[in-house]
Amino acid sequence: MTRAGTDAAAGAPGEPLPRQRHHTLFFLEVVRDFSPVYLDTEVDMSRVLAHRGAAREAEGVRYGTTAYVLRAAGRVLARHPDANAAIQGGPRRPRVAHYPFVNGKLALDRILDGRRVVLGTVVPGLQDAELPAIQAHLERIRDGDADRLEDFEGIRALHRLPWTEGRRAFRRAAGSLALRPHLTGTFSVTSLGHRAVDSFHSVGGTTTTFGVGRILDRPVVRDGEVTVAPVARLSLAFDHRAIDGAEAADVLTEVKEALEAV
Repeated sequence: MTRAGTDAAAGAPGEPLPRQRHHTLFFLEVVRDFSPVYLDTEVDMSRVLAHRGAAREAEGVRYGTTAYVLRAAGRVLARHPDANAAIQGGPRRPRVAHYPFVNGKLALDRILDGRRVVLGTVVPGLQDAELPAIQAHLERIRDGDADRLEDFEGIRALHRLPWTEGRRAFRRAAGSLALRPHLTGTFSVTSLGHRAVDSFHSVGGTTTTFGVGRILDRPVVRDGEVTVAPVARLSLAFDHRAIDGAEAADVLTEVKEALEAV
């Protein structure tokens, strides 16, 4: 770049952030309160893929990988109430809420008002929900129009507000321990496994967030022999304010075991 081009770029006034991204920036501001620690493991997905294949042949339904993760994590977190809890407030007077249900938020790549954004849908009652109900919820959101779905009316309304008013409204809702499990879930799942991503970590605004990578044939040891199996890397980001590493390790291990025992 020439000196003239550099000077022009340095003096460029820029442009307002697209309003479709306001909710993402508001969310990132809120999660600065978190104290995340990151774990990861590998999951042998052989039984998940076998179950998915059998269901597709017998029922004509293809269950997504995230549906299995949501189901497994929902049951595991029901046994770990502190990992299914939420914390509100600063270091001086924090408050914690425990919930008698498990709601899972799934992050989605969607088009909203002509722009590619991340949206979240909350799947309720995962402590006992079965795969058909979970998949039906995900398909309704996947196949619906984000500009019209009632699930995203709150986000659309937020985008219509001026920046300061929208930021205030978002923080007010995120600060409510009563509203939070219905807006952001009691745990989160995010997946980039549809692309060439092996593993990643993300903070989803909940005490636990699971990150799902792609399923790839990898060498594994079975009965003392090396063989090839479809393996996915599963990460867990946990909020150290709510739980410690030992319990987080229990949660991640139990979700892994549940997926390998489908």
